[in-house]
Amino acid sequence: MSEAVEGKGEPREIELKLDCGGPDLTALSGHPLLKDVAATEPKLLLTTYFDTPGRALKEAGLTLRIRSEGGRYVQTVKAGSGQIGLFDRAEWESDVAGDSPDPAAWAGTAAEPVLAGAGTELAPLFTTLIERRVHPVSYGESRILVTLDEGRVECASGDSTLCEVELEIESGGVADLFAFAQALAETVPLRLGVLSKSARGFAVLDREVPTPCKAGAVDLSPDADAGTVFRTVARSCLRHLRLNETAFLDGPRDPSALHQMRVALRRLRSALSLCAPLFEGDPKATALADEIKRVTEPFGEARNLDVFLHDTLPVLAEHNPGDPALDAVSEKAKAARERAYLAVQGILASPQWRGLLLDIAGWVEVGPWSEQDAARQDGRHFAAGILDKARRRVKKRGKGLRHLDAHTRHRARISAKKLRYGAEFFADLFPKPKAQKRQKAFGDALSELQDHLGALNDIETVRHLPLGLADEGGPAMPEVDEKRVKDLLDKAADARADLLDVKPFWR
Repeated sequence: MSEAVEGKGEPREIELKLDCGGPDLTALSGHPLLKDVAATEPKLLLTTYFDTPGRALKEAGLTLRIRSEGGRYVQTVKAGSGQIGLFDRAEWESDVAGDSPDPAAWAGTAAEPVLAGAGTELAPLFTTLIERRVHPVSYGESRILVTLDEGRVECASGDSTLCEVELEIESGGVADLFAFAQALAETVPLRLGVLSKSARGFAVLDREVPTPCKAGAVDLSPDADAGTVFRTVARSCLRHLRLNETAFLDGPRDPSALHQMRVALRRLRSALSLCAPLFEGDPKATALADEIKRVTEPFGEARNLDVFLHDTLPVLAEHNPGDPALDAVSEKAKAARERAYLAVQGILASPQWRGLLLDIAGWVEVGPWSEQDAARQDGRHFAAGILDKARRRVKKRGKGLRHLDAHTRHRARISAKKLRYGAEFFADLFPKPKAQKRQKAFGDALSELQDHLGALNDIETVRHLPLGLADEGGPAMPEVDEKRVKDLLDKAADARADLLDVKPFWR
């Protein structure tokens, strides 16, 4: 599934990957839009993935595989694997004589400099055995190639099932691709794909299970235009969200996975807010941000109850030893948390949630904003303007920090958080050594400011039991340590001053 992209000398694979389970794939085969696909005779594909003992290809973001189909062997090199939404990867294919890698077939590809002199070291790591159905479907103004894959990954460490849908535009527009995916996801729980088959294979090989993860670095070229900058940031946020969604749904109910989903959503909303100048004339940015906030309200409730049970309740117990009301409060909090978690699970299982993520991904890729002149401006200049504005907001809202009330301090904390997200988003645009040195000093001061403002916020939260859990006569709240509050305010004010003293790394 590769095509030549104008202006680039390498063939590329561009497709939308969607994850599902085996029963869902069976149900999908009966979807009215896919009747021709279901009637297609399946092909059996045996694919073996190779790498060096030190995994030099994986470290370089490359995969090398040999696929066997009906006596034909095809060797493929692909560049890139950690994406979401539209997978856009360089791809080189060549027929080879058998099931062993052929150095002549990777000559002239991205693998050549990595494997120079290392061809004899290549070894098979894992294999995928896939039953594939492929058929074109007309939808809207487009012709979409639909691929249904069902099979498994096999390696020395064990096996794992593999089910996914791949959609590729043969003619027409990407908007139709996402609209088609939306139509399918209304009846079958399809989710945005985030892992390539090779990434799945390595996870099985290394016995990795989905676990909560923090946001990864945003890989940006200093030459990127503003539209590419935003699109790359948004993709990173969606990837962070989907990885933790999988960890939350497929693993033990881990509060860290819920927390990281909330972080991913906050980062995405911050990206929409910070990059707002790109979206003038495209009101969907505001609509999407509002919908994210509305739909995910129970996420915050569940997280607050986790924090209450883990952090606040022990403080209450320390200040109210032996108080019988604590047991009743604890039970009420646990029951409320269970209801909140069930609400979160209900949201994640809903067609509305899946549709929202597809809607966001489609808008990020081909929304009206991407056709405006603002999206083609210099990315570094655009990011510098955003960071200047965010820094001024921190300076303004943090003025007189030692004397601000809790609500105003909270606004200053949110401003600092947005500035930190922006600094993380755009760091790669400013790669010079001097800029990197300033980035570290800037990040350290900003982290200090956030930590102290966060601690002050925690103290304020402990003043009151959340969500009406305490009845009259419940445990008394601990007295606020005013000396500690003053100490934190002093440290926060000093960190803010240090932050403003650091010369911006983007200038």
